[in-house]
This record gives sequence, structure tokens and C-alpha cells, in this order.
Amino acid sequence: MASMHVMSGAGDKLDMPVIQQISIADLGDALRRGTADFWAKPSHYVLLMLIYPIIGIVLTVWMNGWHAWTLLYPLVGGFALVGPVAALPLYEISRRRERGENPGWRDAMAVLRSPAMGSIVAVGAMLFVLFTLWLTSAQALYESLFGPSPPHTLDVLVNQILTQPGGMTLLAVGTGLGALFALVVLCTTVIAFPLMLDRDVGAYVAVETSFRAVMRNPVPLLAWGVIVGAGIFLGSLPLFVGLAVVLPILGHATWHLYRKLVGDASLIRKPEPAEEHTTG
Repeated sequence: MASMHVMSGAGDKLDMPVIQQISIADLGDALRRGTADFWAKPSHYVLLMLIYPIIGIVLTVWMNGWHAWTLLYPLVGGFALVGPVAALPLYEISRRRERGENPGWRDAMAVLRSPAMGSIVAVGAMLFVLFTLWLTSAQALYESLFGPSPPHTLDVLVNQILTQPGGMTLLAVGTGLGALFALVVLCTTVIAFPLMLDRDVGAYVAVETSFRAVMRNPVPLLAWGVIVGAGIFLGSLPLFVGLAVVLPILGHATWHLYRKLVGDASLIRKPEPAEEHTTG
């Protein structure tokens, strides 16, 4: 059934990858490999270099026209929540380069025809729900401190944060709330999308494997979350232009992090109930 393929992959049994232990040094190696993938054909990212400034301008006009400056920080943080979906073509480029191929954008967009697309859409929908909840929570937090009237300009918002009693509360609680959402995304999707693209294991196994990866490597993967968050924040400062470099490098690096966490031949299978009864 298609729904079962979405949740459990193409096979009849759940393929549960074995998680390898990594160190902080492995994060640096993954970033170096990701940077190498990025610079191999930087012309592939010309379009991205145009897209992100346009996104920045559109968001600025929208927030100014609709007085939605309270969502500026949550929207920037939202790149970390939905980034794994946007990075799918980057995973494919890294996967093909790993095989010794010379991929172009046509090859990268082949992910849209992946047999795992149903699973990918399912986990992507989960991220979209989390992103929506994050924006809703951020808006509710602002209104609980400053009322329903939004700031008309960015200067007014900055002034509220720096001078009014609820400003530091907004900053501290908002940051903590965003970190909580980011932690949920990290635990459920840190390697979910590369795993589904590579092995078509299904949404359930992909999310469960990501969770096990974080549980076995809490310090390195929490550090990875900090690296991703800091990179996205810094890349967003100049009207999102820096994301044209930051996001591709992080996307490629995520593929290499996946390879370090899940070996090529490290699959185990959960036995069927009938098999358990027989062997017992």
C-alpha cells in the first residue's frame, strides 16, 4: 500500500540503520567536505544567489506593509526548521559526487522522481506544521507582553525590546522557545532526509533513526545544531544574501554527516512477530 510505503519504506520489514559514534572533529570534516562540494561547481548556485536577496526584499516589504515585524526573528529562525527539505537537491549532488559522478542541476532535481518522495513529503509536512506552530507561538508571546497592536516599523520593535519591561522577556523566552522547536527538528530530522533519499526506509524509520543518532551522539549533534543555527543567523543578516553560501555548504555537509553516522552496510532488521515466535 502507498501509505505503508510512506511510513515504513519499500520493503516488507523495517530496516533499522545502526548508528555510529562520532566526535566534534567529524563535524569539522563534514563541513570541509561540504565546502568542497559547494566549490566544485559554484555556478550551480547562481540562482540561489539571486533568490535569497529577493526573499529578503519581499519579506521586508511584506513586514513593512502589514506591520509584521514581530515575525522577523521567527522567520529567520524558520530557515533552520524547513532547511532540510530545501537541501534535498544538495544531498543528491553530494551523493553523486561521492560515487565519482559529475552531477549538474538536472541530476540534482532527480530527487523529485525519487521512490522515497512520499516519505519525504510526509516528514516535510511535519516540519511545515512545526514551522507554523513556531510562528503562531512567537506571535502569541509578543501579544501577551505588548498587546495585539503590532509595531509599525523595525525601529519601534527594537525600541520595545531594549527599553520596555517586557523586551528582555520577549528576547529570552522567544529565544528559548525557538531553541525548543529547533531541538525537536534536530532530534527528528538531523539525518532523516539523506537517509530516505539514500535508502528509502520510510518516514518512521528516518525519524526514529535521527532520534537514535542524537541520543547516541548528544554532544556532537547538539553542537551541529548550534553550528547550523549560527550559520543561518549570520547568513541572514545582509538581507539573506549570505544564505546563498551558508545553506548549500550546510546542506552538503549534512550529507557527509549522515555518512559518518550511518555506515554503508550497517543495517539491522526488526524481526517480524512470527520470526520472534519461531526463534523463541
